[in-house]
Amino acid sequence: MSTLPDVFKNSLIDLFLGTETRPEDKDNAPRLLLVDDEPLLLYSLQRLLDGRGYEIETATSGREAMNHLGQHDFDLLLLDLHLPDIYGFEVLQHAAALGREVCTIVVSGDSDIDAAIRALKEGAYAFVRKPYKPDELLHTVHNALGHLQSRRENERIRERLEQSEQLYRYLVDESPDLIYTLDIQGHFTFVNRRFETLLGYSAADLLGQHYSVLLIPQESAIADHVFQERRQSGRASRNVELRLRSQFKEEGHPFDVSLAFNAVGIYSQSDEQTQQHYLGTYGIARDISERRRAEDLLAYHASHDILTQLPNRSLFKERLELAMIQSRRSNQTVAVTIVDLDRFKWINDNLGLLAGDEVLRIAALRIQSCLNSGDVLARLAGDEFTVLLADPSSSADVEKIATCIQKTMGEPCQAGEHEIYLSVSIGISLYPEHGNTADSLIRNAEIAMNHAKAGGKNGQALYEPSMHNASHLKVSLERELRQAVREGELVMHYQPQVDGRSGRIVGVEALMRWQHPERGLLPAGEIIPLAEEIGLLSGLSDWVLESTLTDLESWLDAGLDPVRLSVNISPTYLEQDDFIDRVLTSVERHGAQAEHLELEVTEGLAIRNFDAAIRKLGFLANAGLRVAIDDFGMGYSSLSYLHRFPLNTLKIDRAFVNAITSQSQRTPIVQIIISVARSLELDVVAEGVERPDQVDFLLAHGCNIMQGYLYHRPMPASELVKLLR
Repeated sequence: MSTLPDVFKNSLIDLFLGTETRPEDKDNAPRLLLVDDEPLLLYSLQRLLDGRGYEIETATSGREAMNHLGQHDFDLLLLDLHLPDIYGFEVLQHAAALGREVCTIVVSGDSDIDAAIRALKEGAYAFVRKPYKPDELLHTVHNALGHLQSRRENERIRERLEQSEQLYRYLVDESPDLIYTLDIQGHFTFVNRRFETLLGYSAADLLGQHYSVLLIPQESAIADHVFQERRQSGRASRNVELRLRSQFKEEGHPFDVSLAFNAVGIYSQSDEQTQQHYLGTYGIARDISERRRAEDLLAYHASHDILTQLPNRSLFKERLELAMIQSRRSNQTVAVTIVDLDRFKWINDNLGLLAGDEVLRIAALRIQSCLNSGDVLARLAGDEFTVLLADPSSSADVEKIATCIQKTMGEPCQAGEHEIYLSVSIGISLYPEHGNTADSLIRNAEIAMNHAKAGGKNGQALYEPSMHNASHLKVSLERELRQAVREGELVMHYQPQVDGRSGRIVGVEALMRWQHPERGLLPAGEIIPLAEEIGLLSGLSDWVLESTLTDLESWLDAGLDPVRLSVNISPTYLEQDDFIDRVLTSVERHGAQAEHLELEVTEGLAIRNFDAAIRKLGFLANAGLRVAIDDFGMGYSSLSYLHRFPLNTLKIDRAFVNAITSQSQRTPIVQIIISVARSLELDVVAEGVERPDQVDFLLAHGCNIMQGYLYHRPMPASELVKLLR
């Protein structure tokens, strides 16, 4: 919009504040200039006018009069024609040349009619002959000033009208809204300048044209109603939104402009007896394109996932409900497939959130590549996608698509600097066989997916009712585990570690158990995964550390010889920022010697959080605590990792110990593990020792410490105390 001219600014101020200046508001009295070369007559004239509210100045020559006129504004000039230096008409001409708005009365003794005629032609208001009657002159002066005031008032009104017309034209032309009028046939009779700045059409382009030249075809019916409605009634059409063509382009393509219209009918003026006639339409339209774009963007974000640009859960449910309605009409099948990325948390935790986001985008593209055009892919949440398959011919077709997704996802993908291999767990439910609502179909597909994940991941499962019972059992276990923590149903058992040559107990491993009121004693394998999933693992780890150190403290207080106490540390617990403080504070609180406590971490943890594990466990090792790698040989650790890790003990996984036979092909692995430990000067503990031949083999190859049912089963602390005594 252009800048408002100063003259319009002043007019606006006067218009809204009512401060326009009127002649009658002037405080100054009328100013009179008396010009006569006869001092007596000049004095007489001045005395006649004194005391009547005038400001009076005098001049005795034409030059003096012209000098006064050049320096001051006068309302009335009383002028004698016969002056000693110049003729009086020259004074009149000089005043006109200066542009002074002064009313002149010629007061002269000249009796020639031609002088009077010339005076009037030169612009004088009146001609008064000397000698004059005082009342006549006073009356003429009064009328002249009244005439001047009327002339000034008329000029002021004319200027105000002209300014007002310019102002309102300016306001209309520079309005941010489109302003227009249409005749009775719908042709433009007026458009403001906003049509050109917003749509690219000048007044010359539109005047005389029908309004339909601006419409896109889809808006014609609505526009006809808006612009023709005035023919039937005087009601206004408000907030009707239309899209108009623009001659401007965005990125080389024409675009539409969204506008909110308010159209009002124009009718002829009439009295009560005369029917009004429709003359056309007056309307205002405001550009709402930005608002519409913002609304469309908000609506898109409300129904789509920002990262993958896929439909979200809400929009997916709408599409699914629509597919179910169509299915009921055509007796077709609808399939819902849940696709969950395996090990996605590991990607986020170890490769970073950016890598995780890239993996999700890649996964979305790969899943989409296996689908048909009518299928719908959505992202439910996190690493979980869902697919709507419209009208598959059979469950085999659904499984075929699921297999395609598994195969496609199994190909390596690049996320930043990392090459990643993905796998997915897939659950499938069918309508109407497995549910008659969108929520039930999605829920049952998720149950099937969880079943596939529990079966070893990288698999697919079609929903069965028995899975629902298993899901309910899991929910029940979650609730019961929380209750078990509150009510003290968790207990610690200990399995001794024995020197195979002497039979002496050299250490014990702490093992958590759940004394379930109905299912009996449950091992840690049923507790730890569930606790990690529901966010209880960190708190349980604190409890395990406190319980074992409390038991160790009581054994020492009872005078028992100290034994090495091994406690398993979960990855979640080790990843806590205050892990070191928790461990050292607990050790100090129970008065235990640091070398009595050994922390066991899994081999996979050493790879997953290697740098963090090195730093934290190294700090604890420097404080005197021992560190062991549990289940060694089942992961992917290299010798370079072992060199850098602050280790004291390697524990051979029970799978390798169980394989020890005279015909076993896996015994070389046990020999290698023992050789590695001896070369690094580490203790070796063999887990799962159950037969004497296993003992003979291990002792023969240099592994002296055994742990297994051949010696002792895990036992409560009270039984262990008796054994130690």
